[in-house]
Amino acid sequence: MNKEFLYTEIANGIASQIRNGILKAGDKLPSVRKLCLDHQISMNTAKRVFLELESQSLVDSKPQSGYFVSKILSVKLPLPEVSKPSLIANNDEPDELINKIYENIGKKDLTIFSIGIPSGDLLPVAKLKKEIINATRVLKEGGTEYEELQGNVKLRRMIAVRSLQWGGNFHENDLVTTNGGMNALSFCLMALGKPGDTIAIESPCYPGILQLANGLGLKVLELPTHPTTGIEIEALKKVIPKIDLCLLIPNYNAPLGSCMPDENKKEVVRLLSENGIPLIEDDVYGDLYFGPNRPKCCKSFDKEGNVLYCSSISKTLAPGYRVGWIAPGKYKNKILKLKLLHSTSSISIVNEAVANFLKSGKYEKHLQQMRKTLHNNYQNYVQTIAESFPDGTRTSRPQGGLSLWVEFDKSIKTTELYDLAIRENISIAPGRMFTLQNQFENCMRLCIGLPWSEETQLKLRQVGSLAKRV
Repeated sequence: MNKEFLYTEIANGIASQIRNGILKAGDKLPSVRKLCLDHQISMNTAKRVFLELESQSLVDSKPQSGYFVSKILSVKLPLPEVSKPSLIANNDEPDELINKIYENIGKKDLTIFSIGIPSGDLLPVAKLKKEIINATRVLKEGGTEYEELQGNVKLRRMIAVRSLQWGGNFHENDLVTTNGGMNALSFCLMALGKPGDTIAIESPCYPGILQLANGLGLKVLELPTHPTTGIEIEALKKVIPKIDLCLLIPNYNAPLGSCMPDENKKEVVRLLSENGIPLIEDDVYGDLYFGPNRPKCCKSFDKEGNVLYCSSISKTLAPGYRVGWIAPGKYKNKILKLKLLHSTSSISIVNEAVANFLKSGKYEKHLQQMRKTLHNNYQNYVQTIAESFPDGTRTSRPQGGLSLWVEFDKSIKTTELYDLAIRENISIAPGRMFTLQNQFENCMRLCIGLPWSEETQLKLRQVGSLAKRV
């Protein structure tokens, strides 16, 4: 067996036992020598196993004693409650609050826990600069000409290749490039909905989706959502007669970080397809998994072309590049018509640079490191929250993505907490901005995409202290 695969397989096996509670916090793991004997591997391979587990914050090494399951894993705060939104469409948009939070983008004097994008410190900026320069040299007329309407062929081909990881099995002709993920969602909503139509979404939900649906005149119906498994299937069944389309983020959604089980994804696709209701799937977080494997998508189970799959590199590689895409299924012609009307062409230099970055293998290496960093961050956030936040605090348990959902006692209002925190140069995202209803006043979303440091930990502890004051 390939050595690279072997050490990864052994590490994944131990990691699975730790995450499933078979190996508990503080348990002693086999020695390097014992691992060599049990698996017939070299000392170097055995050491790589433990290095991999350490990088995921799953084990700690103690000099002269060996390796132990990390005690940080014993910190398990209660889960937030399953959301209970009204199953009547509502459009009470918290515009002022959303604007106040997003005004903080780019402010260097703030610690921004509120915006769900990775810090530039986590991104391969120097390598991307080289790809941009190379793209200007390779493209005809230095990239000043329009691309073809569907987008850069090389980029679409690389996206199609990567879709094999989760059962997408795309061909390059199945894809249309867009100017970022929100542009992809916007095209889908414009193609499928008209003012007065009702759209079903998760609750809580990413604010950009709420604002987009509202702006297009759609009625928004929020579905009860479990913090671990996503929307409640029975609730979706009940509202089928009321809705015209559905938009979900099944993999590590913002803000809960929930991930729908495969059987739920399959049932959602079947249910909507049988009733002629299109599903728009936003998969911008799918590559940021903490476990050994990437989750499947709803598109994996789509046989009718009823799922419009949207994604981008905005959460994984370069938010400012605005590179996204759609696999629109049977709605491809509608999407192409909208792209022609609204943008004509994607940005040729940037798309060529990203295509080459994906083709070189650098993207996958970057993702491997980023996933480890985000998982370590998540563990550190939860540990600090357990130590510093008020009694009764609950947190979600994302298995990937950039979001951590925090639920306080009902007496704590996170809009008030925001006002206190911003005076300390800390920005948080109050829960009310993730809904069109009067709920989640005692919740907030924290982005785990900041580099973990003493300063980050100090700021997070300050949030906890301020929450106690509120």
